[in-house]
Order: sequence, then C-alpha cells, then structure tokens
Amino acid sequence: MTTMDDEGLETEEHSAGGLADWLRGMRSALRGEHDADVPCGGCTACCRSSQFVHIGPEETDALAAIPPALLFPAPQMPEGHVLMGYDWQGRCPMLTDAGCSIYEHRPRTCRTYDCRVFAASGVEIDDAGKEMIAARVRQWRFDDPSAADRRVQDALRSAVRYIREHGDLLPEGSEPVTATRLAVLAVEIVEAFLDPDWESQPLDVTAQAVRVTLGPRPPQPGSGAGQPPRDP
Repeated sequence: MTTMDDEGLETEEHSAGGLADWLRGMRSALRGEHDADVPCGGCTACCRSSQFVHIGPEETDALAAIPPALLFPAPQMPEGHVLMGYDWQGRCPMLTDAGCSIYEHRPRTCRTYDCRVFAASGVEIDDAGKEMIAARVRQWRFDDPSAADRRVQDALRSAVRYIREHGDLLPEGSEPVTATRLAVLAVEIVEAFLDPDWESQPLDVTAQAVRVTLGPRPPQPGSGAGQPPRDP
C-alpha cells in the first residue's frame, strides 16, 4: 500500500508485525538471547546514517573482522570498549554495494538494532544525519492492534513520557542522550508501565519499579549505535 509522507511524497508501507510480539522479540534481543529479526528487505538506512557503533572487548569475532585503524576508544567507557565511525558520506566503512561485508561477524549493536522501536514508542528521530532512518520509520505499519497490542503501546508511550519528565530519577548512567537511546530505554523499562493504574502510584514507587526493571547497570556507551563521541 502506498501513502503520502509529511512532505507530500509517496511512500510504500511495510508490515512491522504485531506490536506485542515485536516487543517480546525486541526485549529478548536486548538481553542477548538472539539477534533482532528485522524485515529490512534491501534497506540499509541504519548503515548510511552517520552511526557510531559501539563494540565491547568481549566481541572478539567482530573486532577480528574490523581493521583496527577504523576503531577508537569509546569516551567515558572502560578500556577495551571502542567505537567504529563512518566515512564522509555517513556510511559504515564495512558497507559495500553488496551489503554488509562482515554480516556474519557484525557487532552486537548492529545485531540488536531495530528501527521499528521508533514506530512502537512514538519517539521521533531528530538526530542530524538520521533522515533516512526517519523515512523508513514512517513506512512501518504494525498489524491491526489486539487488546494486548494496545496495552503495550500505552505502556511504551507512558515509559517515554516518564523518561522525559523524570529522567533525574533514572539510575546513574541510564539517562538517554539521543532519540535512539530514549526509544530503547522505554522498551527496557516498559514492564513498570504495563499496569494501567501506574499513574495513581506514588512517584517513588514507580521510580523503584523502573530501577528493578533495569537491574544493575554496567557502564553505558550512551545510546549504542548513533552515539557521537563525547569529551572524556
């Protein structure tokens, strides 16, 4: 099906699947249980949008596949954590005309990246250089919502609102610095907002529920893919 985007241009719709099913899969991928299963087709927008890709020291397979000259220490991260940048066109240096040249060895950041997170959470991408991802996001259409899907959507939107309004109550190091991190964080804490009566609870009760949902937080590289280096 073809619709018109905000600029009056035709855009093809792509099925994003069921929202509740997507959320289960996304949370599982973020836990490292499997890769994100994204029906990308031939889209490589995330590989061409000036993304900084975080790679941890335990990702030996990815590190062996990427030339060391393309890596640099990740600011504010422990030794061994690195970032891979992009070329003057905003393209990942591992991207070729045939696709990702290290697909079977790609970093975990790439394995868990799923731009449907923006369509699901309602977070708009306003980061410079991410226009192609934003255009792809506008094409996603989740299936006609079931009761479970509507509950998930309400919870995700509530999580986003909580983060924006009460970011100071998040565990140290969790604060989102980009739209990507905001959307992913909403997925990570969504359990605390699945109760439709959460707003009637005291704020400190909700804050504690969020902290429990997040669990112990290791040092974070910011937002994962898309996080620009910051001064140490």
